Amino acid sequence: MDLSRVSIGLPGATPHPVIEALAPQIEAAGFRGLWLNDTPDGDSLAALAAAAHVTSTLALGTGVIPLDRRPASGILAALGDIPVDRLSVGIGTGAAKHGLALVEQSVAELRAGTNAAIVVGALGPRMRALAARVGDGVLLNWLTPEAAAAQRSALVEPVSTILYARAALDPDALPALEAEAARYGSYPAYAANFERIGASPLQTTITHRAGIRRYLGAVDELVLRVVTREQTLGAYEEFLRAVQ
Repeated sequence: MDLSRVSIGLPGATPHPVIEALAPQIEAAGFRGLWLNDTPDGDSLAALAAAAHVTSTLALGTGVIPLDRRPASGILAALGDIPVDRLSVGIGTGAAKHGLALVEQSVAELRAGTNAAIVVGALGPRMRALAARVGDGVLLNWLTPEAAAAQRSALVEPVSTILYARAALDPDALPALEAEAARYGSYPAYAANFERIGASPLQTTITHRAGIRRYLGAVDELVLRVVTREQTLGAYEEFLRAVQ
């Protein structure tokens, strides 16, 4: 399988020693990049800095930093020495009100302070349109291949489309995948997304290696958000082997 458009996604709270051990393996295997989400207990930029120090070509991305908790000024202050030619700063509204205005203002502020690519997380059509207009990429989430392809074709401006897809390739990881799908399905914004695309949360996940190919025809970059029974280096290494 050509992995040049496939990236690996991990929790932002992944311990840095695990990141430092795994990132070179991701790069050596030919994956495009490593994406990390940003949570109160997991600083995505600090973890990406750890990955940057042990790799030379691996693309690095945050998927995504919520602007209600971490504004553009704070993001810029935390970039440190992460190589911007490899970095995609993914941002989202979080729980902020007036999200469209916040994202547009934040993209402008980020562009003034860094040459890194700016990617916008977007569930709804208005945010996707804004992301295509002001960003370098649109980060999609929890979609079937068909829905991802439809949303990509509906974008007026030519822009990179990146899709986060939860992937559990080990049968022992299926309970964890089902629990995460149920959790996201309970959130109103995501519930509305699943209703719009006419699919259940689990129908937007990958449970077999063959499922990866279905998504590669729909978007420019596929981020396999790794779901394993245990969040350990050994489990992540086994996942990498299962993909290749």
